[in-house]
Amino acid sequence: MNQTGAGLMLRRFLAFMARYVSPAGFAAGTALLITFIALFTPPYIGMADNGDFFRVLYSNGLYFHLPDYDSQYLGYFIKEFGILQYYNENVAIYYSSQSLLIQLALALNKLFVSTVIFDVRVQSAILTLLFIVAIYLLVESLTWKMKPLYGYIIAVLAVFMFADTAYTAFFNSFFSESIVLIMVILTFASGLLLYRRRYNDYAMVAVLAISGLLLTTSKQQNAPVGIILAATCLFLLLIRKEKKFKVIMFSTLSLLFFSGIATYALIPKEFVNINQYHAMTRGILLGSDDPERALEKMGVNKQYAILKNSIYYEPFTTVDVNSHILEKYFYSQYGFGEILGYYVSHPKQAISMLDLAAKNAFTIRPPAMGNYEKEEGKSFGQQTMFFSGYSLLKKALAPKTFGFIVIWIAVVTGVYMPSFVTAIQRRDFRNALRFPFIFSMILMGLSGIFVSIIGAGDADLSKHEFLFTVTFDLVTFVVISDAIRRRLWQRDSRLDSEPE
Repeated sequence: MNQTGAGLMLRRFLAFMARYVSPAGFAAGTALLITFIALFTPPYIGMADNGDFFRVLYSNGLYFHLPDYDSQYLGYFIKEFGILQYYNENVAIYYSSQSLLIQLALALNKLFVSTVIFDVRVQSAILTLLFIVAIYLLVESLTWKMKPLYGYIIAVLAVFMFADTAYTAFFNSFFSESIVLIMVILTFASGLLLYRRRYNDYAMVAVLAISGLLLTTSKQQNAPVGIILAATCLFLLLIRKEKKFKVIMFSTLSLLFFSGIATYALIPKEFVNINQYHAMTRGILLGSDDPERALEKMGVNKQYAILKNSIYYEPFTTVDVNSHILEKYFYSQYGFGEILGYYVSHPKQAISMLDLAAKNAFTIRPPAMGNYEKEEGKSFGQQTMFFSGYSLLKKALAPKTFGFIVIWIAVVTGVYMPSFVTAIQRRDFRNALRFPFIFSMILMGLSGIFVSIIGAGDADLSKHEFLFTVTFDLVTFVVISDAIRRRLWQRDSRLDSEPE
């Protein structure tokens, strides 16, 4: 077959596809198929517990009902949990939007599955549906009115990157990363859809507000997200002149801002101590050549240098981490501001910690947790390779230095800044929206790194930096997509002809 014939067949195939399924629909359908095979057909793929599940289980009326559960920590995925049958005396250890998801899944489980045993796949089904909607909106925001060939290339790229089981395995677990993934995509997609004036503005603002709120309140370290999104929403006040729209937008940004403040304020004292302990022992002391002097500079007794490299959860410790002595002479002597100030005054050590963070910033699947059930006969901690091409490629090829992250930010900013400046000069605020939303993703990702280091040192970095790895992938995906559709430097002129 000659090239002319092949080209004709390709055009006919694309025309056929475009008639019956859009690139967004294709991406959503393909992602659904892959995720269904991974999570809902044997061997079931999920995430093993690393000890964090108890934080959300008991307060939501669930418990560990397997007698050998403790022996399966880190190694094996467990899909069934007991449902408390009587009064639940357990109070919430911390406040999280994740509880809303668990309560919905629990209600559906009792209605359709069992009132005694909770199957985590019920929760996974809810997350999968939300994930498919998120993928659809993301791809639609980039491929709307695009030539079919380019649109389907972007759709395939979206599936390759975001339907990777390193991401979707979180759905079959009680880790809040599943909510973070979906809500970040929905937040970004709604912003891009507002930029392109696709769908009703009020509907997209509602998606932005709800997803941003759920994202901010999903875990304590996401507190800065609400403030970043609130600042981004200031641009949205300018895209329409109606008073009603401005009132709604101001209410939205206020809600996001105060949700960030509240998320930080409601961090339980126990978690504050855990994070403070690791911020010192696995952060400042870890990277210091003279830990005694580092402590003295922060007004802490130098004898606590003996805690260097220690973990809060160690069964045998030099001193009781919950003791009154540590509370009075250690925890009370420093906080977030003092730790930040130390790193600012010790840039060499700060850069060293940032490089350490960068080594974990491109790993989607935490290396410690297995993905299979014990009865599958897999080795302890074995992880799936099913549809994991992107996560493996990213882990292997991404430069592991903070310098690369800085270069990446500079390139992205340089690519999108010209069209942003032009749009501002023209007072075309709708066309100016793209860069603020892209930059807000970058800031959210950086907040994940900085909060992890300042708040907990190198403790469980690969999991704490999940927000960065998601935002990095989203921004990189949009850059590649805009390059494919030739919209990197140009504003979208098609918006000019469309009325508000």
